[in-house]
Amino acid sequence: MASKQCLVKHLEAVETLGSTSTICTDKTGTLTQNRMTVEHCWVGNVIHRVSHEKNEVQEQMSPIQKCWNAYIRCCILCSRAEFTDNNPDIMKRACSGDASETAIVRFMESVIGPVIKYRAQYPKVAEKPFSSTYKYQYSIHKNSDINSNSKDGSISNFLLVMKGAPERIVKLCSTMITPDGGSIDIDDEVMKNFEEAYRELGSMGERVIAFCDYEFTQFPPDYKFNLDEGNDFTLGNFRFLGLIALIDPPRFEFQINIKLVQKSKVFISFRPSVPDAVAKCRSAGIKIIMVTGDHPITAQAIAKMVGIFTHSHRRSTRISMPAIDNIVRAGAASIVVPGDELAELQDEELRDILKDYGEIVFARTSPQQKLRIVENCQYLGQIVAVTGDGVNDSPALKKANIGIAMGITGNSTFYF
Repeated sequence: MASKQCLVKHLEAVETLGSTSTICTDKTGTLTQNRMTVEHCWVGNVIHRVSHEKNEVQEQMSPIQKCWNAYIRCCILCSRAEFTDNNPDIMKRACSGDASETAIVRFMESVIGPVIKYRAQYPKVAEKPFSSTYKYQYSIHKNSDINSNSKDGSISNFLLVMKGAPERIVKLCSTMITPDGGSIDIDDEVMKNFEEAYRELGSMGERVIAFCDYEFTQFPPDYKFNLDEGNDFTLGNFRFLGLIALIDPPRFEFQINIKLVQKSKVFISFRPSVPDAVAKCRSAGIKIIMVTGDHPITAQAIAKMVGIFTHSHRRSTRISMPAIDNIVRAGAASIVVPGDELAELQDEELRDILKDYGEIVFARTSPQQKLRIVENCQYLGQIVAVTGDGVNDSPALKKANIGIAMGITGNSTFYF
């Protein structure tokens, strides 16, 4: 195990590993490489496939320049990610922050210029960190934009920028920015365009993040915000700016070692890809369940890429029509269970899903829901292994019969 760069903290874990009947696996960093790159932007009501070439992107966005300016302002300011070295290759430059923020800040540095200089124009005065419970984060900055005064002439001394799960962000917005930098009310037509763009980006297996902003006119320049108490303002009536989509490729990595044997023969070894590993688990009678915080459409696309889904799936998790349900719910059927529907399920209903479906993806789940899934698998007599690489996976990792904590490069630590 050590030769495979796996640290076994308790020897009994190896014995338990051999008895595993169900694996609950995270997606990002486990099934995927956790090396995100910005692939698309939905801004100005159009999906743009973007490169990291400054001149190309500037030309691409020139027809919607005012809209683009507000979009990039939010992208740059609403982030904790910072570069930690000066590597001339921006895509290889070390960066503090999670994979999503790192991808966004690298994209902005490539197409806009030095992020640190841009942020200096808008000093941060308060911040609400991201939480998997409410699935957004925001920060408040001093507003240096002299053109940001409201229509009635009042001055906006502070600017709020927010990013998070699109379905959460759009509910906090009452208007949407137009290509010319103006605003329109969010109506059915706007929501239809939003949902179509969101579905198209998610179906490509991309992680989608939404942005919005708001300019405060009610606070004096020296106002001190206290976000812990939450009495300064009410979240809502924000301006929706757009979406950014990041690609996080599945682990199709091959580690090739070439060794000459008797000066003529070549020996090549490689590390199996995720689809190979999933297939081997299936052949060994092990059930693979994906449990992720990503959107159901994104999770479904990745599940198909790595071989967790081999059949058409259904989304409805409610057991309302037993006669029809018994026909659909064959042992090999696939299902996607969103976290909001999982929250409404009783344990008995969840266990029925775990028993009756052979291919399961739980999406938009919270740490508590991941723990609940593991507990119900164990209730059914399963020996459960949990793989994950983030803090959100910790409760499930601890509760599982065996927890596999993935390292940065996909190496593992086995817990029992």
